[in-house]
Amino acid sequence: MNDAATTSESVLMQHRQPFPALAKTQYFNYGGQGPMAQPALDAIFQAHQHVQTAGPFSGSINQWIQGLAYQTRTLMAAELGTTAATLTLTEDVTVGCNIPLWGISWQPGDHILMSDCEHPGVIAAVQEICRRFGVHYSTCPLMATVNGGDPATVIADHLRPETRLLVISHIFWNTGQVLPLQRICRLCHAQTPNPVWVLVDAAQSVGCLPLNLPDLAVDFYAFTGHKWWCGPAGLGGLYTRPEALQAISPTFIGWRSITTNAEGNPTGWKPDGQRFEVATSNYPLLKGLQAAIEYQHQWGNAEQRYHRICQLSQMLWSKLGELPNLRMVRQTPPDSGLVSFWVLVNGEPSPAMHKALVEDLEAQGVFLRTLLSPNCVRACVHYLTLESEVLQLVQTIQTTVQKLMDK
Repeated sequence: MNDAATTSESVLMQHRQPFPALAKTQYFNYGGQGPMAQPALDAIFQAHQHVQTAGPFSGSINQWIQGLAYQTRTLMAAELGTTAATLTLTEDVTVGCNIPLWGISWQPGDHILMSDCEHPGVIAAVQEICRRFGVHYSTCPLMATVNGGDPATVIADHLRPETRLLVISHIFWNTGQVLPLQRICRLCHAQTPNPVWVLVDAAQSVGCLPLNLPDLAVDFYAFTGHKWWCGPAGLGGLYTRPEALQAISPTFIGWRSITTNAEGNPTGWKPDGQRFEVATSNYPLLKGLQAAIEYQHQWGNAEQRYHRICQLSQMLWSKLGELPNLRMVRQTPPDSGLVSFWVLVNGEPSPAMHKALVEDLEAQGVFLRTLLSPNCVRACVHYLTLESEVLQLVQTIQTTVQKLMDK
């Protein structure tokens, strides 16, 4: 490591100090949940303390909460290249996906197209919609494009005249592939006789990719704060393209969704993304997410963070690819922070070995995870990851796999 790299690593080590989870572990599960920095934890506690000290239900606290929600939407919007009015505060990605899924006025015979790399929670929601409303769904084989092929062309080949919605991820949670989302949205909107709406599961993209959602032309973009933003669990959001706002109706409804008259009676929906918010939430989490995002900005902007993520993931991918008994799921350098691989026994991927490896590594204080489709092991690197951790992980995997093989 040269002097410049040593200095950079030293600066990053200092930046990492407030993260309790990074003090004694090697953490490679950012795609599942990012660790929180102490300033974010403190912000949540201080917000709770403020609410309880001032009186949890009072005019001043209610105004404070409204201002806090607006500040959070505004901060999220700046990260996503959009405006606060296009955003809905949610609990997580799945809630964000369910808002448009259940908000569309489905008719018997309608068709939903999904990729074959979507999360089970979203798949289950689509299946239930089909059961209730006589809708049909099908999948297009985008996993096959991870090592070649054009996802946009595959999607175009699987759209039907009756397709009303495409459900895809921006970054696949299993392979780490980044889809050409702008091209996909444009081809869906160009369909005749009816344009196709596009719903995106953004669990792995927000906080990883630099984003400008209006430029992508995506209709619905559901995201969370607890993964790559390293914020608190239980807080996320939904972006709705202004042109798509009237295409969906609220399903779960509460006082945050509606406008009222002088007598307090409902008169309609809020004019923006707030119409999909419901009622009382854990508002101090908003302070935690604000602090988490602001802390990341102390290290670098979105482009700088993404550049480092790609450098580290390509380093990990390259080094793991040199090990015996391992095969990378992707045969080209990754363009996200997710790196998936197989452990081979007699030349074939071994689910039992995947499980044993992840369990053994966790006992050593090294955190990865297994996936079921494809059955593999996934490691995630973040801008917070040290180069030395990447090299140590490769060595630890090599040693551990050999130990398990020798059993």
